[in-house]
Amino acid sequence: MTVPVRALPEAGLRRVPIQARSRERLARVLEVADRLIATEGVGALTMIRVAAEARISVGSLYQYLPDREAVIETLAAVYLEQLEAKAALLLETARRERWDDPIGVLVDAFAQVYRDEPGFRALWFGKDFNEAARAADREHKRRMAVTLREVMLAQGAVADTEGLDIACRAAHLMGDAVMQEAFRCDPDGDPNLLREAKIALRAYASQWASPPEP
Repeated sequence: MTVPVRALPEAGLRRVPIQARSRERLARVLEVADRLIATEGVGALTMIRVAAEARISVGSLYQYLPDREAVIETLAAVYLEQLEAKAALLLETARRERWDDPIGVLVDAFAQVYRDEPGFRALWFGKDFNEAARAADREHKRRMAVTLREVMLAQGAVADTEGLDIACRAAHLMGDAVMQEAFRCDPDGDPNLLREAKIALRAYASQWASPPEP
């Protein structure tokens, strides 16, 4: 994972670095943490090891990240922001072009994120979250559901009716749960579960293709 220096999250940080050099150093720390989690699991994440592999002193690390939980919280925020950035790009595309299968496009796009980010998978499946990280994840899911709604409306796949907000939230939660299970079973994503997720979500979306009967 490459951490965008200009978009470092504030979550978990003791203080936000201002100078470019300090921001680059913190980005390197998060990239090291991501690699350790991806290759050895969350248990390998210690402040001493992260500092050593990022080539900074432990004291410098503590200036920004007070403990291991803060590293996890900040790294989780990076992952969530990247998912939301992906969703925003999909929304831009959905407004410019029409897809034959919007559900298939969305499932495939986020399945690729899971394939590309082993650190993300390891952290999410381990659930080494504090309450702040769990709260951030809940808010992230709400924002993703809003974007899902906008994508489906842009594609003309659903009607803008009362209840669509909660339907898109439910659809996102269902899809997210199946996606996680697919990648717990197989690092490339269990194709059978991904296929069934598409079938189920297409059927659910079809109920909102026109205004429901009173």
